[in-house]
Amino acid sequence: MSGNAPFSAAEYDRRLTLARTAMQQAGLDAIFVTDPSNQAWLTGYDGWSFYVHQGVIVMPEGEPIWWGRHMDMMGGRRTCWMGHDNILGYSDHFVQSTETHPMQDLAQVLKARGLGSARIGVEMENYYYSAKAHAVLMTNLPDAQLSDATGLVNWQRLVKSDDEIGFIRKAAGISDKVMQTALERAEPGMRKNDLVADIMHAGITGVGDDWGDYPAIVPLTPSGLDATAAHLTWNGDKMQTGEATFFELSGCYRRYHAPLCRTIYLGTPPDEMKRTEAAQLEGIAAGLDAARAGNRTCDIANAFMAVMAKHGIERQGRMGYPIGLSYPPDWGERSASIRTEDTTVLQAGMVFHFMPALWMNTWGLETTETILITQDGPAEPLCTIERKLFVKA
Repeated sequence: MSGNAPFSAAEYDRRLTLARTAMQQAGLDAIFVTDPSNQAWLTGYDGWSFYVHQGVIVMPEGEPIWWGRHMDMMGGRRTCWMGHDNILGYSDHFVQSTETHPMQDLAQVLKARGLGSARIGVEMENYYYSAKAHAVLMTNLPDAQLSDATGLVNWQRLVKSDDEIGFIRKAAGISDKVMQTALERAEPGMRKNDLVADIMHAGITGVGDDWGDYPAIVPLTPSGLDATAAHLTWNGDKMQTGEATFFELSGCYRRYHAPLCRTIYLGTPPDEMKRTEAAQLEGIAAGLDAARAGNRTCDIANAFMAVMAKHGIERQGRMGYPIGLSYPPDWGERSASIRTEDTTVLQAGMVFHFMPALWMNTWGLETTETILITQDGPAEPLCTIERKLFVKA
């Protein structure tokens, strides 16, 4: 193997076999994969270059081909496991040009490999594959059939290998450190940006030899009325007595994540929040018990929602998603969901962010876990921070 890919040849062979089986079942001769997480999963490629066009070509045989900007080709040689002949770069005159487009180069690469009239799968519902890219590729491959293969690789990533689970456990250790830092440092008068600086320092420092990578989502740390919204970040305001702040954070180790959420109240929390906390914790326990191999993702959601209904608490939306290897802007894998209508069967080795957060009219309460589906019994939470509403007078 070439480069510094983080896994063994056998692990990448396993992944390619899964992807190729899915290709065959979909009737495809090749796939062009643009999701950075899927690229890394297949090849080991790791670089902050996903703002330009790049991707991985997988055919029925041989090594996959990483294709991208020429200057990023050198990063491919440093991080991908394939030989240099299968790491290709296009000229910079294609980059952000109004006269040319990188997909013109990709079309020539595909034609040179006998794919000019092939059935090729592309990830049409993807952050990194634009409408213009698709149109240009179609124009330059007039005899090919481009089919939507969104999620084809994502679904192969659901069951993690032992090596991947090891990386997620390392990320969980960093998540514990990051969350402990947030809870210890939060206090009235603390500027939110200073708190987030401490959080990010803890995450990047890591734990022992397990260094921290950048997470796919920045720290989400809203307080008070801001915490009624799910995805606000931070500002320079000072934390106030009489407000709840939730922390949605994740450690990251070699691009693997273990998201974790906890909530802290500065002062004395209102009785309504304490009652809701008790219901939420009861619901989480029920969800964890339902998160067993052979059950379905909807069984987790239904178990939690049954407890909410018993306590008269209304909640909508999904309650979790698979996690593992990810790049910005999302640490979810975009395949199965923990929600009442999803019937994905749970298998040992799946890892989810079980995220039954509650956003009420005047405050938010996020208490979540990264969970591993085990061979026998309920799911295993991978982080160790106590599951409760934290209170600091």
